[in-house]
Amino acid sequence: MSQRDFVSAEEVAQRAGVSRSAVSRAFTPGASVSEATRQKVLQAAEELGYQVNHLARGLMRNESGIVCLIVSDVATPYRSALLRELTLQLQLAGKVAMLINTDRSDGSVNTALQQAIRYRADASVILSGLPDKSITQLCLRSGQRLVLINRDEDQSGPLHINLDDREAAARVVTAFVRAGCSRLAFANSEAGTPSLMAREEGFIAAARDHGLEVVVERHGWTGYEAGRVLAQRLLTRKERPDAVFCATDLLACGFMDAARHQFSLSIPQQLCVVGFDDIEQASWSSYRLTTFSQPVAAIAREAVTWLSENGVVQGKSLRLHSDLVWRDSVRGG
Repeated sequence: MSQRDFVSAEEVAQRAGVSRSAVSRAFTPGASVSEATRQKVLQAAEELGYQVNHLARGLMRNESGIVCLIVSDVATPYRSALLRELTLQLQLAGKVAMLINTDRSDGSVNTALQQAIRYRADASVILSGLPDKSITQLCLRSGQRLVLINRDEDQSGPLHINLDDREAAARVVTAFVRAGCSRLAFANSEAGTPSLMAREEGFIAAARDHGLEVVVERHGWTGYEAGRVLAQRLLTRKERPDAVFCATDLLACGFMDAARHQFSLSIPQQLCVVGFDDIEQASWSSYRLTTFSQPVAAIAREAVTWLSENGVVQGKSLRLHSDLVWRDSVRGG
Protein backbone atom coordinates (compact mmCIF):
# COMPACT_ATOMS: atom_id res chain seq x y z
CA MET A 1 0.00 0.00 0.00
CA SER A 2 1.30 3.48 -0.86
CA GLN A 3 2.52 5.85 1.87
CA ARG A 4 -0.29 8.01 3.24
CA ASP A 5 -0.81 10.34 6.17
CA PHE A 6 -3.27 8.03 7.89
CA VAL A 7 -5.54 5.04 7.48
CA SER A 8 -9.22 5.68 8.10
CA ALA A 9 -11.61 3.58 10.13
CA GLU A 10 -13.71 3.20 6.97
CA GLU A 11 -10.82 1.44 5.23
CA VAL A 12 -10.45 -0.91 8.19
CA ALA A 13 -14.17 -1.67 8.01
CA GLN A 14 -13.93 -2.49 4.30
CA ARG A 15 -10.90 -4.76 4.80
CA ALA A 16 -12.59 -6.58 7.73
CA GLY A 17 -15.97 -6.78 6.00
CA VAL A 18 -17.80 -5.08 8.89
CA SER A 19 -19.59 -1.78 9.47
CA ARG A 20 -17.84 1.46 10.41
CA SER A 21 -19.57 1.39 13.79
CA ALA A 22 -18.22 -2.13 14.44
CA VAL A 23 -14.69 -0.77 14.06
CA SER A 24 -15.44 1.93 16.60
CA ARG A 25 -16.92 -0.58 19.06
CA ALA A 26 -13.96 -2.92 18.62
CA PHE A 27 -11.60 -0.22 19.88
CA THR A 28 -13.87 1.02 22.68
CA PRO A 29 -13.34 -0.75 26.02
CA GLY A 30 -16.57 -2.29 27.26
CA ALA A 31 -18.48 -1.75 24.00
CA SER A 32 -20.81 -4.44 22.71
CA VAL A 33 -19.08 -6.40 19.92
CA SER A 34 -18.57 -10.11 19.33
CA GLU A 35 -15.12 -11.57 19.80
CA ALA A 36 -15.10 -12.81 16.18
CA THR A 37 -15.81 -9.30 14.88
CA ARG A 38 -13.23 -7.77 17.20
CA GLN A 39 -10.54 -10.15 15.95
CA LYS A 40 -11.37 -9.41 12.29
CA VAL A 41 -11.14 -5.68 12.98
CA LEU A 42 -7.85 -6.00 14.88
CA GLN A 43 -6.33 -8.11 12.09
CA ALA A 44 -7.41 -5.62 9.42
CA ALA A 45 -6.11 -2.72 11.49
CA GLU A 46 -2.72 -4.40 11.88
CA GLU A 47 -2.46 -5.15 8.16
CA LEU A 48 -3.28 -1.55 7.24
CA GLY A 49 -1.29 0.10 10.03
CA TYR A 50 -4.40 1.76 11.47
CA GLN A 51 -4.11 3.81 14.67
CA VAL A 52 -7.09 5.04 16.67
CA ASN A 53 -7.37 8.85 16.71
CA HIS A 54 -7.72 9.25 20.46
CA LEU A 55 -7.65 13.04 20.23
CA ALA A 56 -10.67 13.12 17.93
CA ARG A 57 -12.48 10.60 20.13
CA GLY A 58 -11.73 12.62 23.22
CA LEU A 59 -12.94 15.87 21.71
CA MET A 60 -16.26 14.19 20.93
CA ARG A 61 -16.52 13.55 24.70
CA ASN A 62 -15.24 17.09 25.43
CA GLU A 63 -11.90 15.81 26.71
CA SER A 64 -8.50 15.46 25.05
CA GLY A 65 -6.38 13.62 27.61
CA ILE A 66 -3.77 16.39 27.36
CA VAL A 67 -2.18 17.61 30.60
CA CYS A 68 0.06 20.71 30.55
CA LEU A 69 3.14 20.58 32.76
CA ILE A 70 4.08 24.18 33.57
CA VAL A 71 7.61 24.13 34.94
CA SER A 72 10.67 26.27 35.57
CA ASP A 73 14.30 25.12 36.02
CA VAL A 74 13.69 22.13 33.76
CA ALA A 75 17.38 21.21 33.70
CA THR A 76 17.88 20.95 37.47
CA PRO A 77 18.18 17.39 38.82
CA TYR A 78 15.18 17.61 41.16
CA ARG A 79 12.86 19.09 38.54
CA SER A 80 13.99 16.50 35.99
CA ALA A 81 13.23 13.70 38.45
CA LEU A 82 9.75 15.06 39.14
CA LEU A 83 9.05 15.50 35.43
CA ARG A 84 10.20 11.94 34.75
CA GLU A 85 7.85 10.54 37.38
CA LEU A 86 4.90 12.69 36.34
CA THR A 87 5.20 11.87 32.64
CA LEU A 88 5.49 8.16 33.46
CA GLN A 89 2.38 8.22 35.65
CA LEU A 90 0.45 10.25 33.06
CA GLN A 91 1.37 7.79 30.32
CA LEU A 92 0.25 4.86 32.45
CA ALA A 93 -3.06 6.68 32.95
CA GLY A 94 -3.48 7.05 29.18
CA LYS A 95 -2.83 10.80 29.17
CA VAL A 96 -0.51 12.97 27.09
CA ALA A 97 1.89 15.45 28.71
CA MET A 98 2.54 18.85 27.11
CA LEU A 99 5.52 20.74 28.55
CA ILE A 100 5.48 24.54 28.96
CA ASN A 101 8.82 26.01 30.04
CA THR A 102 8.41 29.04 32.32
CA ASP A 103 12.07 30.04 32.37
CA ARG A 104 11.14 32.68 29.82
CA SER A 105 8.98 35.79 30.28
CA ASP A 106 5.39 35.49 31.52
CA GLY A 107 4.28 36.80 28.12
CA SER A 108 5.84 33.79 26.40
CA VAL A 109 4.29 31.47 28.96
CA ASN A 110 0.87 32.98 28.41
CA THR A 111 1.22 32.48 24.67
CA ALA A 112 2.27 28.85 25.08
CA LEU A 113 -0.56 28.18 27.52
CA GLN A 114 -3.11 29.76 25.19
CA GLN A 115 -1.91 27.38 22.48
CA ALA A 116 -2.36 24.45 24.85
CA ILE A 117 -5.87 25.62 25.70
CA ARG A 118 -6.69 25.74 21.98
CA TYR A 119 -5.65 22.09 21.85
CA ARG A 120 -8.33 21.51 24.51
CA ALA A 121 -5.94 20.53 27.30
CA ASP A 122 -7.94 18.97 30.13
CA ALA A 123 -5.66 19.99 32.97
CA SER A 124 -2.46 21.72 34.02
CA VAL A 125 0.13 20.90 36.66
CA ILE A 126 2.21 23.83 37.90
CA LEU A 127 5.45 22.41 39.27
CA SER A 128 7.03 25.58 40.58
CA GLY A 129 6.40 28.58 42.79
CA LEU A 130 7.77 30.90 40.11
CA PRO A 131 4.99 31.36 37.48
CA ASP A 132 2.77 34.37 38.16
CA LYS A 133 -0.65 33.77 39.72
CA SER A 134 -2.23 35.02 36.49
CA ILE A 135 -1.18 31.69 34.95
CA THR A 136 -3.25 29.90 37.59
CA GLN A 137 -6.25 32.09 36.83
CA LEU A 138 -5.93 31.44 33.09
CA CYS A 139 -5.99 27.68 33.66
CA LEU A 140 -9.06 27.87 35.89
CA ARG A 141 -10.94 30.19 33.53
CA SER A 142 -10.39 27.73 30.68
CA GLY A 143 -12.17 25.04 32.72
CA GLN A 144 -9.05 22.97 33.38
CA ARG A 145 -8.42 20.84 36.39
CA LEU A 146 -5.38 22.26 38.13
CA VAL A 147 -2.66 20.78 40.34
CA LEU A 148 -0.40 23.19 42.24
CA ILE A 149 2.87 21.70 43.53
CA ASN A 150 4.87 23.60 46.17
CA ARG A 151 2.86 26.78 45.70
CA ASP A 152 1.20 28.94 48.33
CA GLU A 153 -2.05 30.13 46.75
CA ASP A 154 -5.43 30.59 48.35
CA GLN A 155 -7.39 29.05 45.49
CA SER A 156 -10.45 26.84 45.78
CA GLY A 157 -10.77 24.13 43.17
CA PRO A 158 -7.21 22.92 42.51
CA LEU A 159 -5.33 20.08 44.16
CA HIS A 160 -2.62 21.65 46.34
CA ILE A 161 0.43 19.47 47.06
CA ASN A 162 3.02 20.87 49.46
CA LEU A 163 5.79 19.49 51.64
CA ASP A 164 6.38 19.76 55.37
CA ASP A 165 9.16 22.32 54.76
CA ARG A 166 8.91 24.05 58.15
CA GLU A 167 8.95 20.78 60.07
CA ALA A 168 11.90 19.59 58.01
CA ALA A 169 13.81 22.77 58.82
CA ALA A 170 13.19 22.22 62.54
CA ARG A 171 14.73 18.73 62.24
CA VAL A 172 17.87 20.29 60.75
CA VAL A 173 18.26 22.57 63.78
CA THR A 174 17.95 19.56 66.10
CA ALA A 175 20.61 17.71 64.10
CA PHE A 176 23.00 20.66 64.25
CA VAL A 177 22.50 21.12 67.99
CA ARG A 178 23.18 17.42 68.60
CA ALA A 179 26.37 17.78 66.54
CA GLY A 180 27.51 20.53 68.92
CA CYS A 181 27.02 23.39 66.45
CA SER A 182 26.02 26.84 67.68
CA ARG A 183 26.78 29.28 64.83
CA LEU A 184 24.02 28.55 62.32
CA ALA A 185 23.49 29.92 58.83
CA PHE A 186 20.91 29.51 56.08
CA ALA A 187 21.98 29.69 52.41
CA ASN A 188 19.10 30.55 50.10
CA SER A 189 18.53 31.81 46.58
CA GLU A 190 16.65 34.99 45.66
CA ALA A 191 13.87 33.05 43.95
CA GLY A 192 11.60 33.59 46.95
CA THR A 193 9.34 30.63 46.19
CA PRO A 194 6.98 29.50 48.98
CA SER A 195 8.87 26.25 49.61
CA LEU A 196 12.28 27.96 49.86
CA MET A 197 10.95 30.66 52.17
CA ALA A 198 9.16 28.10 54.36
CA ARG A 199 12.48 26.29 54.88
CA GLU A 200 14.20 29.55 55.76
CA GLU A 201 11.47 30.73 58.14
CA GLY A 202 11.11 27.32 59.78
CA PHE A 203 14.87 27.08 60.33
CA ILE A 204 15.05 30.55 61.94
CA ALA A 205 12.05 29.86 64.19
CA ALA A 206 13.38 26.48 65.36
CA ALA A 207 16.84 27.95 66.03
CA ARG A 208 15.35 30.67 68.21
CA ASP A 209 13.53 28.01 70.20
CA HIS A 210 17.00 26.71 71.04
CA GLY A 211 18.25 30.21 71.89
CA LEU A 212 20.27 30.46 68.66
CA GLU A 213 20.35 33.12 65.96
CA VAL A 214 20.70 32.40 62.25
CA VAL A 215 22.72 34.31 59.67
CA VAL A 216 20.87 34.34 56.33
CA GLU A 217 22.41 34.96 52.93
CA ARG A 218 20.58 34.89 49.59
CA HIS A 219 22.03 35.01 46.11
CA GLY A 220 20.88 34.38 42.54
CA TRP A 221 18.94 31.26 41.61
CA THR A 222 19.08 27.85 43.18
CA GLY A 223 22.12 26.58 41.30
CA TYR A 224 25.63 25.34 41.98
CA GLU A 225 27.38 28.67 41.30
CA ALA A 226 25.05 30.48 43.71
CA GLY A 227 26.16 28.01 46.37
CA ARG A 228 29.81 28.94 45.78
CA VAL A 229 29.02 32.65 46.09
CA LEU A 230 27.06 32.07 49.30
CA ALA A 231 29.99 30.13 50.75
CA GLN A 232 32.34 33.05 50.08
CA ARG A 233 29.96 35.43 51.84
CA LEU A 234 29.29 33.27 54.88
CA LEU A 235 32.73 31.75 55.39
CA THR A 236 34.53 35.11 55.34
CA ARG A 237 32.47 36.44 58.24
CA LYS A 238 34.32 37.29 61.46
CA GLU A 239 32.27 34.65 63.26
CA ARG A 240 32.24 31.90 60.68
CA PRO A 241 29.26 29.51 60.82
CA ASP A 242 29.91 25.96 61.93
CA ALA A 243 26.64 24.65 60.42
CA VAL A 244 24.79 25.65 57.24
CA PHE A 245 21.38 24.57 55.98
CA CYS A 246 21.24 25.05 52.20
CA ALA A 247 17.78 25.52 50.68
CA THR A 248 18.53 22.98 47.91
CA ASP A 249 21.10 20.30 47.19
CA LEU A 250 22.52 22.21 44.22
CA LEU A 251 23.29 25.14 46.51
CA ALA A 252 24.82 22.71 49.01
CA CYS A 253 27.09 21.12 46.40
CA GLY A 254 28.50 24.50 45.37
CA PHE A 255 28.81 25.52 49.01
CA MET A 256 30.68 22.36 49.99
CA ASP A 257 33.13 22.61 47.10
CA ALA A 258 33.95 26.22 47.96
CA ALA A 259 34.31 25.39 51.66
CA ARG A 260 36.76 22.60 50.95
CA HIS A 261 38.80 24.00 48.06
CA GLN A 262 38.80 27.75 48.81
CA PHE A 263 38.69 27.72 52.60
CA SER A 264 40.31 24.33 53.31
CA LEU A 265 37.53 23.37 55.69
CA SER A 266 36.86 19.75 56.62
CA ILE A 267 33.25 18.55 56.38
CA PRO A 268 31.76 17.63 58.83
CA GLN A 269 34.60 18.07 61.33
CA GLN A 270 34.77 21.88 60.94
CA LEU A 271 31.52 22.56 59.10
CA CYS A 272 28.22 20.67 59.01
CA VAL A 273 26.03 21.01 55.91
CA VAL A 274 22.47 19.88 55.13
CA GLY A 275 20.65 20.21 51.81
CA PHE A 276 17.17 19.54 50.47
CA ASP A 277 15.88 17.42 47.52
CA ASP A 278 18.14 14.32 47.63
CA ILE A 279 19.25 14.69 44.02
CA GLU A 280 21.48 11.96 42.61
CA GLN A 281 24.62 14.06 43.15
CA ALA A 282 23.94 14.22 46.90
CA SER A 283 24.90 10.55 47.21
CA TRP A 284 28.13 10.88 45.23
CA SER A 285 31.30 10.20 47.20
CA SER A 286 32.43 13.82 46.64
CA TYR A 287 29.49 15.10 48.70
CA ARG A 288 27.80 12.36 50.77
CA LEU A 289 25.31 15.09 51.65
CA THR A 290 22.77 14.75 54.45
CA THR A 291 19.53 15.97 52.91
CA PHE A 292 15.76 15.60 52.67
CA SER A 293 14.28 13.30 50.05
CA GLN A 294 11.35 14.86 48.22
CA PRO A 295 8.66 12.17 47.68
CA VAL A 296 8.50 12.61 43.90
CA ALA A 297 6.73 9.28 43.31
CA ALA A 298 4.01 10.16 45.85
CA ILE A 299 3.63 13.67 44.40
CA ALA A 300 3.15 12.28 40.89
CA ARG A 301 0.82 9.52 42.06
CA GLU A 302 -1.43 11.89 44.01
CA ALA A 303 -1.56 14.36 41.11
CA VAL A 304 -2.40 11.81 38.42
CA THR A 305 -4.92 9.94 40.59
CA TRP A 306 -6.82 13.18 41.25
CA LEU A 307 -6.67 14.20 37.58
CA SER A 308 -8.01 10.78 36.55
CA GLU A 309 -11.11 10.86 38.76
CA ASN A 310 -14.37 10.89 36.84
CA GLY A 311 -17.03 13.54 37.15
CA VAL A 312 -16.81 16.71 39.22
CA VAL A 313 -13.93 16.59 41.69
CA GLN A 314 -13.40 18.74 44.75
CA GLY A 315 -10.19 20.63 45.33
CA LYS A 316 -8.12 19.62 48.32
CA SER A 317 -4.79 20.20 50.02
CA LEU A 318 -2.15 17.58 50.75
CA ARG A 319 1.00 18.00 52.81
CA LEU A 320 3.55 15.27 52.21
CA HIS A 321 6.45 14.17 54.41
CA SER A 322 10.12 14.49 53.40
CA ASP A 323 12.46 11.87 54.85
CA LEU A 324 15.83 12.95 56.24
CA VAL A 325 18.59 10.97 54.52
CA TRP A 326 21.65 10.74 56.76
CA ARG A 327 25.04 10.70 55.07
CA ASP A 328 28.39 12.15 56.08
CA SER A 329 28.02 15.95 56.04
CA VAL A 330 26.78 16.22 59.66
CA ARG A 331 28.66 14.94 62.70
CA GLY A 332 26.94 12.10 64.56
CA GLY A 333 24.45 11.39 61.78
